[in-house]
Amino acid sequence: QVQLVESGGGLVQAGGSLRLSCAASGSIFSISGMGWHRQAPGKQRELVATISSGGSTTYADSVKGRFTISRDNAKNTVYLQMNSLKPEDTAVYYCNADIPVGSRSSYKKWGQGTQVTVSS
Repeated sequence: QVQLVESGGGLVQAGGSLRLSCAASGSIFSISGMGWHRQAPGKQRELVATISSGGSTTYADSVKGRFTISRDNAKNTVYLQMNSLKPEDTAVYYCNADIPVGSRSSYKKWGQGTQVTVSS
């Protein structure tokens, strides 16, 4: 059973920084894409950033220039460095990983979520 374990969330003041980590463990032969989503109270879950197995990245417009996603394939871990945090970044942050199954299909595994709160 594959599991994703997140860490690094917490409470910070506006302008501060946090680094989120998410490590995948279990019966894993490989991981394709990894990423982060977030969900604020009363809002839908939204994509924050993604990173492919080859290292290419995408970001939501709202976090470009402030957040950086990276990964360590040897550790099956994805990171999200969050700088210049704003109150609107307050949300539960979820990591995910696309786990290949067989030669064609894959499934997306989600972490339990970690709370990030940015005070004004």
